[in-house]
Amino acid sequence: MSEATLALRKVGRVRVLLFNRPRADLHPKSTQFSPGTATQVRLITAVKTPYLPDGKVDLEAYEKIVEHQIANGARFSVYGTRMSSPSACDGPEDIKVEGLIVGGTTGEGHLLSWDEHLNLIAHTKAKFGGRILIAGGSCKDSPIIKRSFKAVPTPGDRRPAFAEAVWATEKGFAAGMDASLLINPYYGKTSDSGIIMHLEAALKFGPAFIYNVPGRTGQDIKSSVMVKIKDHPNFVGVKECMGHERIKEYSSIGVCCWSGNDDQMHESRHQHGAVGVISVTSNIVPALVKKLMTEKDDALDAKLQPLYKWLFTDPNPIGVNTMLMMLGAAKPVFRLPYTFVPRDRRTQGVELLTSIGLENCPAFGELKALEDAEFQHTLGEVGH
Repeated sequence: MSEATLALRKVGRVRVLLFNRPRADLHPKSTQFSPGTATQVRLITAVKTPYLPDGKVDLEAYEKIVEHQIANGARFSVYGTRMSSPSACDGPEDIKVEGLIVGGTTGEGHLLSWDEHLNLIAHTKAKFGGRILIAGGSCKDSPIIKRSFKAVPTPGDRRPAFAEAVWATEKGFAAGMDASLLINPYYGKTSDSGIIMHLEAALKFGPAFIYNVPGRTGQDIKSSVMVKIKDHPNFVGVKECMGHERIKEYSSIGVCCWSGNDDQMHESRHQHGAVGVISVTSNIVPALVKKLMTEKDDALDAKLQPLYKWLFTDPNPIGVNTMLMMLGAAKPVFRLPYTFVPRDRRTQGVELLTSIGLENCPAFGELKALEDAEFQHTLGEVGH
């Protein structure tokens, strides 16, 4: 950050940090990314958000994590152009358009204030724009609404959940993201027509991946719903967690899909028509996940299955957080309600990574199981 000239720009009611960003980047229409470009995307990493002991986002550690992603497979050489047919979901392998999900589930967007979330998108754009696709998790809905932290809230701080999701998507594009990751309303579930209206309200601001994860939202976005929005000019495709059959169904009608299940991603990619994966595991072994997406390698997939199981024994992102801390890529600081994996499993994790090969992992320090007392917990920037 020391070499960057900091400026503050008002984005709606959130002050977003901009770091030497060209003026053209300040408007969502300036992005070169398009739904057609996404057909060439194989690996998108749902990147972790690391923290400092005082609870703030650790931008220095974050930059190192992203640099490791770019150096090990999650990078692109050209944005590409829109394809003439939506069925062309199998882009040429020599054009690698790869990306990050910033502030998604793994990046704990639900635990970030909007100030933090939008600042992180802007920081990612300023540091890495033009080198990696930046997609922001922006469409959230819950009974507890995120807002910027203030000592004295003003009446406009609180918005209905639906309006918050639409507002956040607009501001995410203003902060510099190339695409959004949109989910259906959760807790306050709605009808199929309500899901369509919810998604279309956010789709108007720019390219969007639709994320179907019933295990978290409690409601499946049915294929009959997706068919009704797939022709929207900003519809990119689906991150699908309902398995191979749903991905196969979408592939047959020209809807581009990215697997949302790491343990199924290889089979989904090579046998059922998935374009690629939006992965958690690639935080740990990006080059190996990239290989699984570009080559059929049953032996490598089998070798990584124990790692998938380790990472997802506890609800995500507990496993990936703990493992990145064990690798020294992030300080051992959790935001509650997340906490660390038990010691016996941490020891097992050391053995797993050693057998896979530490040369495939972020090399920011010595791999250690860590002691329970080394982990810290924080509520984040509460009270500011």
